Amino acid sequence: MGPSTRRLMIAGLSVLSAMVSITASAEPITAQSRQRAPGSTYELKKRESNDVAATVVVSGISCTCARFAEDIRNVVNDLSPDGLRILPVLGNGGLQNLKDVLFLRNLDMAVVDEDNMRLLKKQDPALYGNIEQRVQYITKLYNSEFQVLVRNDIKSYGDLKGKRVNFNLKESQTEVTAETVFNDLKIPVQRTNYDNDEALKRLISGDISAMIILTGAPQVTLSSVKMEDGVHFLPLDQASEPSRDVGDLFTNYLPAELTHEQYPKLIAEGETVPTIANRALLVAYAWPEDSQRYKRLAKFVDAFFSRIDQFNSPSRHPKWKEVNLAADMPGWTRFKPAAEWLATHHDQQVAPNGGPATSEQTASELKAAFETFIQNYVASAGGRTLSVQEREDLFTQFKKFLAERKAHQAAR
Repeated sequence: MGPSTRRLMIAGLSVLSAMVSITASAEPITAQSRQRAPGSTYELKKRESNDVAATVVVSGISCTCARFAEDIRNVVNDLSPDGLRILPVLGNGGLQNLKDVLFLRNLDMAVVDEDNMRLLKKQDPALYGNIEQRVQYITKLYNSEFQVLVRNDIKSYGDLKGKRVNFNLKESQTEVTAETVFNDLKIPVQRTNYDNDEALKRLISGDISAMIILTGAPQVTLSSVKMEDGVHFLPLDQASEPSRDVGDLFTNYLPAELTHEQYPKLIAEGETVPTIANRALLVAYAWPEDSQRYKRLAKFVDAFFSRIDQFNSPSRHPKWKEVNLAADMPGWTRFKPAAEWLATHHDQQVAPNGGPATSEQTASELKAAFETFIQNYVASAGGRTLSVQEREDLFTQFKKFLAERKAHQAAR
């Protein structure tokens, strides 16, 4: 070994010895030691992580609301120290989501259905009498279609009398709406509460006669089902249930339809299945305005609303085309930062498709509702053809009825 090599080895061993000495004399780096050091990297990182996080409760991983939350996360997330991070949380859906955002600590937002507030107030007026002051809506998201998949021997809702029908999980929005529908139609059934995957397996095997899902179509679980499995969607309108009065259902819910484009394996090309729908809303807990959580949600509203055009993409869920940020929800109170943003940006687009505040979606919803009303009216009138003048007169009456109903609901 030459002199130069020997000198390098000695120098290296000296440095290594010094490093070992320093490590041995220092306190082990543990979570406890980090917490004891004010202003440490651990405490700083912990504070930064909490300062940017906002939670949103969704019904389940196969729900349309979960895909919406994922899309929002992908567009809005900013992981810089003063940015914003959206954390989806899996809940039960329906009334339970609304209860969770109302009662559980550290939950900021939830996706719920429009009728949830009315149903909770009816359930317990004392407890939920002022719920609109504590949970407020940011925007209407999409329409949740009432989807009833049945075995081929079931042709109408009446055929389900006494049969085993899956209402989804307890306290889910599906169970809440399904109970309303079957009570209104006065059809007693044997209720089951399986999750969607288990319910589908039991439906195809014949253990149950029907399964119900209330969510935005297409629903992931049902997308893999085909006609050859011996099942089909059950229609719900006056024409398909001529012996029953469905008027109350179409007063409280939107007319809707399932299409071949949504379920190409279950619905033939050119055909549709009439049904009803509920509006899914993004709601927020009304934190005190001087709180950090309120300011964080205000920051989220600005980021989400300002980027609404980015959701008009084939990579996003097709239901984004139904979003209208400016849509009013009777009976609900608008979250203040959302109302202020809309007031400031009233001249900008507020829908993913570039539509204005009075977007084409509103007109299309009105048209769809009127066409369903006409179908029901014609069916009740013996199927006679209406003249152009009669249709115009009915349309005027229909718009008047909707305006009166909206004013009545807002006054309640």
